[in-house]
Amino acid sequence: MSINSRNFLGALADSTRLRSLILMCREQPLCVCELIWALDVSQPKMSRHLAALRDRGIVEDQKVANRVFYRLSPTLPEWAVSVLRNIADGTSQDREFIRDRERLEAMPDRPDRPKDIATHGQRAWEAVTRAY
Repeated sequence: MSINSRNFLGALADSTRLRSLILMCREQPLCVCELIWALDVSQPKMSRHLAALRDRGIVEDQKVANRVFYRLSPTLPEWAVSVLRNIADGTSQDREFIRDRERLEAMPDRPDRPKDIATHGQRAWEAVTRAY
């Protein structure tokens, strides 16, 4: 799927989607339950926003048992990756984004990542951070 710049930037205009993407920039894959916990939002709200990101080709999902994990799409064009890297860097000292990371790190009983999805997520993240 080709990513349209207007659709991509429109996805970033929503706080829930932006915060989710920045968490995925820092650590992926993330389970829906982790994003719900970190952002302190309801499951229906998170699922709606993740579906919007998936439909735009920005993230990919993978169901593992009873959980769905999300990661940045490894097919994101370089310009989109650059935008996300710059936003992640620019928000590193922003209180809201710091709180999201702290909540995620403090989440009790975080789900284990199956080896195959963690490896794929790591490869995708390496692609995102390659030139960083």
